Formats: sequence, structure tokens, C-alpha cells
Amino acid sequence: MQPLSPQNSKIGELEEARRSGASLVLVVLLFSFFVNLLMLTGPLFMLQVYDRVLGSRSEETLAALFLLVGGLYLLMAALDYARGRVMARYGAAFQSALDATVFEANLQQSVGEDQQRTGLRDLEVIQTLTGSPVFLALFDIPWSPLFLLAIFIFHPMLGWVALTGGGILIAFTLLNQFLTRKKVQRAQMTSQQAHAFANQAQISREIIQSQGMRAAVSDRWLRRQYEALNDRVSSADWTGGFTAVTKAFRLFLQSAMLAVGAYYVLRGELTAGAMIAASILLGRALAPIEQMLGQWGNFQRARNSWNSLNVILSQTPKAIAVTPLPRPDARLSVKSVIVVPPGAKAATLKNIQLEINPGEALGIIGRSGSGKSSIAKTILGLWTPASGEVRLGGAKLDQYDPDQLGRYIGYLPQNVTLLGGTIAENIARMEINADGVAIVAAAKRANAHEMILTLPNGYDTVLEGNQSRLSGGQRQRVALARALYGDPVLLILDEPNSALDADGSEALNQTIRDFKAEGKAVIVMTHRPTAIAECDSLVVLDHGLIVSSGPRDEVLKSQIKNAVDIRRKFYQPAAS
Repeated sequence: MQPLSPQNSKIGELEEARRSGASLVLVVLLFSFFVNLLMLTGPLFMLQVYDRVLGSRSEETLAALFLLVGGLYLLMAALDYARGRVMARYGAAFQSALDATVFEANLQQSVGEDQQRTGLRDLEVIQTLTGSPVFLALFDIPWSPLFLLAIFIFHPMLGWVALTGGGILIAFTLLNQFLTRKKVQRAQMTSQQAHAFANQAQISREIIQSQGMRAAVSDRWLRRQYEALNDRVSSADWTGGFTAVTKAFRLFLQSAMLAVGAYYVLRGELTAGAMIAASILLGRALAPIEQMLGQWGNFQRARNSWNSLNVILSQTPKAIAVTPLPRPDARLSVKSVIVVPPGAKAATLKNIQLEINPGEALGIIGRSGSGKSSIAKTILGLWTPASGEVRLGGAKLDQYDPDQLGRYIGYLPQNVTLLGGTIAENIARMEINADGVAIVAAAKRANAHEMILTLPNGYDTVLEGNQSRLSGGQRQRVALARALYGDPVLLILDEPNSALDADGSEALNQTIRDFKAEGKAVIVMTHRPTAIAECDSLVVLDHGLIVSSGPRDEVLKSQIKNAVDIRRKFYQPAAS
């Protein structure tokens, strides 16, 4: 999928969320100014102790300096704590501003697209980094040159030693980024693939156990997990190696500073206090760089997550406010529609023409893969036609708000999916404070009321999504009740009786009759004859094309006649 323009996508909300906390960042900058200023407390204290207190042997001066230093360090701790809490709130505000946007973007991502992109997890990675102490090192690094400049004041040679050492550490940082970036990315990718495979195995655990696939699936997952673990260890080895070298070099550099300082003390060009103060200043100047090197993997993961969010949001169309339309009548028109599924190059529907009016039921039949589900997704607005138009109640689908359109169209998919929550919440389409009377009414229309009452907690029985213990038929009845909730004007049923028994199929037919009697419309996608008993007309699909359409009985007769003609053409009985 090609990225949308910033004006037509949600990518602008990412930048807006980052800029919305600018005032908090300014507060952190202000606090960082005073925190780093107070970092001079230690060097100045050492300078005074060695050069003044020891020389004057004044206990009163030492006590006064110590009390002053204690107060300054207490103030520094308070400011350092405060800036950390402010930064944590900036991260929380950033995530809160984007939670809904990213969640909706995930919902809009097509199933066939990159399943390793998990925007919500990416958002958490960024939020975790902004709330961590290592992120504050970014606010401390600008002070490192000032600390190095202060060392020059003590003695130029000490300044050059410190500057050279700082340059080497920066070179280590850049080299670390260059050499470990791809390794960290590969470690993330293989780890996500291993987790995704494990989740798929958990969802399919019944078929895995019943078909004797446990050992094979386990071995395949272990291979992926081993590859991911190996990549993580390799990435950690490189990052850890740079961290260890950097730490050792910084300690060596401080010792070198003391050695050079002691040399100039012996020559009488420097005081002992200045030597110690310069060593402490060097440690402070290099501490943010070392801290960032030690946590460089977190920065790389956050950067990858930021890029991933950019990709997801750039491919997600921005919601356009539309004027609310009144409840439509059950008139559906599909004209000259050609559909190319997201991520595909070939059309699955070609020049589709459909008409359905209030009080009618249309059956769409065809072999598996003929395009029945594609028509359903197009009518629901999930797939946008490459050409042609779909209208409900005279208005094009894009003139309806998506949630509004969803209330007007009830949909029973071929593969039923239930969400984590109670049965009542699933029927009510996860509405908060839903109308219990409407929930029960929808369940009764779907012939699911009596079945639900037999469950341990009735409508309040908690489902763990598709991992619930409901049978396939029970799940389908709950999903049918969900489709009927809210009194839609159009009902789309995709293989509706695939898991229903005879009583369930009869109840389904009664639901279709009731819908037609109320002036509503029904579309049934199926290849089962019992599912089209209440259909007034039929459409026959083959490879995305309508090959036959008209009244139900006429289409069925033509299909039977065609089947007989084909059998006579290709089957010749042997001569006696």
C-alpha cells in the first residue's frame, strides 16, 4: 500500500502529539539548567577543601562549606526528581494523545498487510523511553562542552586531554550506532515473528493437538525462538562490547587526567584542588555520553518504533467529518463495481451490478473463491471500489460516517469472531451502558435467547474472545444476534448456516422472513441450497463475474440445465 499524503493521512497527529508537550519540555530544560549548574557543587567543594580549608586548617570553614554543599545537593536532587516526573508525564500525555488514533489505525490495517506492525506496542516503547532516566541524558549532553571549557580554565593541557577523550567517546557512540543498528532491527523483527507464531499456535491449539502437530509446531517455534534469541544475544554482545570499552576508557581517562594534573602540580602550575576538580568535571562531562551508550539499544528501538508509527499512520486515511444522514431505507444499488483488494494487483470483482429493494432477499451463490465475501466487504465499506459505486438509500457509502453505516447494516461473517467480554456486550457490539431490552430482543430474533439462558451466567457469561467454550453453532447464533442488534435496515449473511443445525437453519429463515415483512432487505452469500429458501432472486458468481441473475427459481433451473448439458457433453456411456 502506498503512503497517503500527510493531508489525507493521520501522520500529522504524530507530530502534533509530539509538539503538544512543548511546554513540559521547556520546563525540563529549565530544570536541567539548574541541575547541571548545581553539578559544579562537587568540583568547587573539592577546590575549596584542598586549596583553602587544608591550607587554613579552619574547621569552621569546613563545617560551613559542608552544610552549604548538603543544601545544594538536596536542591539538585529535588530538581532532578522533578524533571524526571515532568518528562514521564510528557511521555504519558504523548501516548494518551495517540492511543485512540493508533488503535483506530490498527483496526484499519488490512489483514494481508505486515502483521508484525503493532502500533500500540510501538507507542509504548516511545513512552517508556521518554519516561526513563536515560532520556534525560539528552538534556545533559549540551552541558558537556561547558564542563570541558571549565577544565580549560584550570589548565589548557587538561582541557585538551578532556576534549580528546570526549571526542573518542563520541566516535564510539557513532560507531556503535552504525554497527548495531541493523542488528537491533533484525533482533526485533525475529522476536516479533516468534511471538506471532506462538500466538497463532495458541489460537489453533485444538487443531494442533487433534492432528498430532504438537511436536512439529513446537520444533518450528523453537527454531524461530532460537533464531530470535541468537539475534538478541548478538545485538547485546555488540552493544555490551561498546559499553564495556567506553566505561573502561572513561575510567582510564579520569586516571590520565589525574596523572597529567599531578605532573603540573609538581611543576607548580596547578593546585591539588584544581587537579581533583578537573577530574570530577571530566566525569560529569562524559557521564551523559556513557549513559546513552549503555542504553543505546533503547534509543534504537524507540527510533524504529517512531518510523513504524510513521508508516502505519501514513497509510491510514484521515477521518473526514460528514453530515449525518437520516436512517436510509433498504435500497441497495451496486453499479459497475470493480474491486481490487488491498495489497493485491488483480481485481476480484469485475463489473458487478446489483439491485435490492425493501422487502426483498437476494442470494449470491458461487463456488468458494468466486468473490462472494468480496462483495460483502465492498457493501460494508471495508473495501473501496477501484471504479463504480455502491449506494444505500440513495447515498454513496462514503457519505455515511463509518460507525453510522455500521448501525444500518447488520453483518454475519463467514468466520465468526467474538471479543473478550460478556455475551451481552458482544451482542451490543461492545457499547457502554447498552440497552438490555434491545440485547434480549436481538437474541430472540436470532433464536439464541434460550441457548444463552442455559449458560452458567446467561447473558453475563464472560467470553475470552474465540477461546470461549461455545460451540461453532452457539458462536454463530451470538454473532447473528450481534448483526440484528440496533435494528439495521440491511442484513448481510455470509454462509450463515455453516454451523447451524436444522432448527437453527429454520430460525434463520424465519429471521429473513421477518426482515422482509418489516420492509428491510437481506443478502445471503452461500453455496448451500437451504440458505436461499427465502431469497426472491439469485446472482451466480464465477471468478468475480456475474454469470447469471434473476428470479430464484429461474436461475436454479438454468443452473441445473447447464449442469445436465455439461454432464451429457463430457460423459458418453460405453457401447454395449
